[in-house]
This record gives sequence, structure tokens and C-alpha cells, in this order.
Amino acid sequence: MMLQRTKADQVLPVYLNFFSNFKTPSDVASTNMKKLNSMLYPLGLRWRIKRFKEVSQSIVEKFRGKVPQTRGEISRLPGVGDYVAGIVLSIAFNKKEWIVDSNVARVFKRYFGIPTSKEGRRDKQVIDIARTYADCKYPKKANLALLDFAAIICTPRRPKHEQCPLSGNCHYFIHGIKKGE
Repeated sequence: MMLQRTKADQVLPVYLNFFSNFKTPSDVASTNMKKLNSMLYPLGLRWRIKRFKEVSQSIVEKFRGKVPQTRGEISRLPGVGDYVAGIVLSIAFNKKEWIVDSNVARVFKRYFGIPTSKEGRRDKQVIDIARTYADCKYPKKANLALLDFAAIICTPRRPKHEQCPLSGNCHYFIHGIKKGE
């Protein structure tokens, strides 16, 4: 939730401080909003401060303080959509769960030549590819590698084609860049 619309380097100090103060969802659920606000305010997007409280309370009330481990259950938490559900299940529990944010959508759309749209993260074809991609022995590693690849190599502007190990088969590189796009 901290990473939604916020860069990792901004999140890291807040994350470390937050989890040194709160060890369990019960800790978050029982704290006052003023303390949560002071800890999360540096990230901006004030709506997420209330969301932390709501999600934590829901975990305590509906799941006995344990983070749910299925997409159906975790998606019932307030404000948890497909991306947050997938990333939590994949990273925290090493489940074979797919993740698609705008960065992952960009990689798959470029590589496979899928026509772009504003809501690429909701594109059925992109989601199907992400599901297949996550269905592997180490889904956590695969999903983290995909996120890193999108952040470091397949960037929104000026992708690093010369460093890309996939450029030989990449639709975007072969049909776009080489033809002067």
C-alpha cells in the first residue's frame, strides 16, 4: 500500500519506521489516527492513512489478525484490488499469484506487441500473460524480477535496449525502434 503511486526510495524510510513501531495488524488497528498520520504523511496521498487503519481493523475482525492467504479473501479487505492482492500473496507467501501494475503492463505490451490502452493493467491479454508468468517454481522471484526489469531496463521513457536481454524477440524493439518509431 505504501508503494501505490510512490517511488521505492521515498517509501523505504517510512516503511522501516512504520514496521519498527507496528509488528502486527492488531498494533495498527489499535493505534490512533494521529500517530498513523505522523508516520505515513511523508508519503502523501492521505487517503492511504485511513486505509491502513481500515485494512488492519478488517484483518483483526474478519481474519483473527492474520493476513489472508487467498486472492478471494485478501480482495475482501477495504481498498485491496488485484495488484495489492497479487503482490502480497506472491511476495509475502510465495504463492503463484499474478501481478499487473502499469509497469508490468508496459513490459508485456511492448514485448508481445499488444495494442496500448490507458488501462493496460486491466487488459485481459496482459493479465493472462501475467498469470502464466507467475505459474512457476519461484513466483516471488519471478514477480520481483519483472518489477525490477520494468524499473531499470524497460522504463517508460528511453528504455535501455542496448542492455535488454529480451530485445531480440521484443516486438517494440523490432517493429518500433528499428523502424524509427
